Amino acid sequence: MPGFEPMPEDFEPTRSTLHQYANAIGVIPRAHAEPHDKWWHVSLNVTARGLETVAMNAPNGLSFNLRLDLTTHDVVLSIDGEDRDRIDMTAGHTGTQMGDAVIAVVAALGLEGDYARDKFESEDPRTYDRSAAEAFLRIANVMHGVYSKHHDRIGDRVSPIQLWPHGFDMAFEWFGTRVEEYEEHGELQQYPSQCNFGFYPGGRAYLYANPWPFEGDVLLAVDLPGGAEWHTEGWQGSMLHYDQLVGDENAEQRVLDFFGTVFDHAAPTLTA
Repeated sequence: MPGFEPMPEDFEPTRSTLHQYANAIGVIPRAHAEPHDKWWHVSLNVTARGLETVAMNAPNGLSFNLRLDLTTHDVVLSIDGEDRDRIDMTAGHTGTQMGDAVIAVVAALGLEGDYARDKFESEDPRTYDRSAAEAFLRIANVMHGVYSKHHDRIGDRVSPIQLWPHGFDMAFEWFGTRVEEYEEHGELQQYPSQCNFGFYPGGRAYLYANPWPFEGDVLLAVDLPGGAEWHTEGWQGSMLHYDQLVGDENAEQRVLDFFGTVFDHAAPTLTA
């Protein structure tokens, strides 16, 4: 597996063209994918070529998806696994222009929808940074490989590994059997306990492992390995800064030890 390379300089995904374009393709599964109660249908999948939506059905019986191809720097419409239409991401489109172009490509398949245009609309032109996009793709694939090992280790009751276009973090969740009840809008809601493992690539990028509910009396007494630390200001969980892993030949094992330590101590508190 390739090593952990430095993040692109000043990489802040939620202010980038990449983020705008991810949101532009993300509105399509919101309108046309099989809905999931945890909103997994709106997330993107990390692949060797870029970020892809889930597969969706067109009226003609064909299956399609959309991809931010970070190797060719196009938004690609793929139909039954064959790449068809392309929209150049380097052409200087605003968020609004890209969203309109994506919707037009999908409309040609015979689809219409009530698209969440607020997710992508912006008249602010932004420069698309090829080298930053390519570096991000390499890093995301390295992280995906490491995450897959922990994902497989903890077994069932896990979500897919997903990249969420709104915040641009890559994450997956393990669900415990403990259930928490909250009153929202006058109704009693039940939520499963969970442990969220993720990577936020903006600013000083970091990996996180966040159990919920967070049982501080148990967890804060645990020493975390490899430079990881507990975090309790603003949100409760744990973090390991990505720059601490760059150039370390043992970086993968450090991540697995970090995730494993948090999971092994948190899982009993999340089990009924």
